[in-house]
Amino acid sequence: MTDIVKVSPAMIGTIEVFRQLSQQQRESLSPLLKARKYLANEHIISRGDDSKDVFFIVSGMVRVTSYTAGGKEVSFRDMSAGQMFGELSAIDGQSRSADVLALTESVLVVTPPDTFMRILRDYPDVTELILRQLTRLVRSLGDRVIEFSALSVKSRIHAEILRLAKKNILDDNSAEIVPAPTHLDIANRISTHREAVSREFSELSRSGILQRADGKLIIYDMARLEGLLDEVKSGP
Repeated sequence: MTDIVKVSPAMIGTIEVFRQLSQQQRESLSPLLKARKYLANEHIISRGDDSKDVFFIVSGMVRVTSYTAGGKEVSFRDMSAGQMFGELSAIDGQSRSADVLALTESVLVVTPPDTFMRILRDYPDVTELILRQLTRLVRSLGDRVIEFSALSVKSRIHAEILRLAKKNILDDNSAEIVPAPTHLDIANRISTHREAVSREFSELSRSGILQRADGKLIIYDMARLEGLLDEVKSGP
């Protein structure tokens, strides 16, 4: 980890919750912030830490994850440029609830908790966007609880592929996920083993629904994949 001395207004403008700020507002905000560069595979925060800084991703990609008592990795989500993490500890003062790892070399704007709370007070547009993000997170976690409770491993694989694909739509019925998640990545997201994911990916490939090529996961038929999931959700 290395510090980058200056956070420019342009850098602030790449962050989702700050994009509505005027140039003047970004200029007034920039002296309050600092930036750091993290190397690929470098830990940013660890579960149980008492640190309270909030992080905004300028470039690169990070993974939010945790580990069971037996050492099994459970991945929550991957985050990329423009997104934010670490805000929960800044808001409630509790220790970190998950690990965050830099998947690639990443530049992050880092904000101590007192500065973060000051931003919430002084910039209501930013506060509104953060509230919307937290609401989306709660809804997403609620959906995943239902999936874990009600769906088979096969259907959870379908749901996870669709979740990732909907962020990378090409047209009405296809998508590309770049880089392609590994079978282990998917397994860690839905609490299963790599072999189950490998078998289902092979079946979906034979059915012409998806294909892994050139480091991408290409979904050719989103409607058909959604149909497989809807059949299970609707029941007999």
